[in-house]
Amino acid sequence: MGAAFPGSLDQQSLWDDVFEHRYQGDALARRLFLGIGVRTRHGVVDPRQEDISAWSTAARMRRYVAEAGPLGSQAVRAALADAGISAAELGLFVVVSCTGYATPGLDIQLARDLDMPPSVRRLLVGHMGCYAAIPGLGTAADFVRARGLPALVLCVELPSLHVQPAQAHRDLEQVVAHALFGDAAAAIVVMPDATRGLEVLDTTAATAPATEDLMTWQVTDHGFRMGLSPRVPDLLAAHVGAATAALLAPIAASLTDVEGWAVHPGGPRIIDVVEQRLGLLPAQTAVTRGTLAARGNCSSGTVLLVLDQLRRDLTPDATVVAMAFGPGLTLCLALFRHRQPGAHPAPP
Repeated sequence: MGAAFPGSLDQQSLWDDVFEHRYQGDALARRLFLGIGVRTRHGVVDPRQEDISAWSTAARMRRYVAEAGPLGSQAVRAALADAGISAAELGLFVVVSCTGYATPGLDIQLARDLDMPPSVRRLLVGHMGCYAAIPGLGTAADFVRARGLPALVLCVELPSLHVQPAQAHRDLEQVVAHALFGDAAAAIVVMPDATRGLEVLDTTAATAPATEDLMTWQVTDHGFRMGLSPRVPDLLAAHVGAATAALLAPIAASLTDVEGWAVHPGGPRIIDVVEQRLGLLPAQTAVTRGTLAARGNCSSGTVLLVLDQLRRDLTPDATVVAMAFGPGLTLCLALFRHRQPGAHPAPP
């Protein structure tokens, strides 16, 4: 695995220098902005130095192309080094992003710049939101099993490019969006017959019916606008238990058999809901909360950032669950087993 981040942004400073004036000192806005669980995050745009809120979508996409390539390249190089392979060995390159688009795309640009083979298959996963790394990973794992060639999944998200124009009325959805999201690139390599790392056992998805309006990511004339209903944690609470049980059933495992929980830090209430519904202890979501505090919600790549931290302290043959949530309302999950050289295989 590998990751890369642009410049660091301090949450308190962002409020003091930018958003307190923008929201006219509104007490509720301040409480939301500073109580969202984020202490620092990263952005290719620092609103203390550069106000892009009036920029057109076209201008934002040009900036995305300029910034996403170097950031993605750094994450890919780190992941390849961690896996001990070169870009020339890849059979599939999956690029995930919901924060920027261009054609020819980031997949073509990076495949060229990193010397991937001309025969490399490419897949672009766009506009699926915060859960998109998991279907990208599932596709990569299926390819590796079928073809016996390595695959790489790269998530590049730059939500700092989508700061919205100020509104005359109080818009708490935008307060949350401006407070929560950070920029990052995260990459994961999937290898055939590897003797170490996280074995991908399965990926699943569950979409709650008639919830499409609760979480949206709309293309506007001024970038992409987040719509986020306060009902999202309650809907997630109704589905996360059954979805997790269904993921674990094929290996006859229960919640108590899971050693590692890589929960997407969609916000403090979402982490609270997952803890409550799955009976997790604070120590089991500490990496998730730490990622939220240090990085913010980096959309699709965030679950990979959590997984990257989590894998460092796992015991041999540990069972690991990753989960992320996004528009739909959709919950995606991945099941892993931690492999180490010399460890005895776990029973099926």
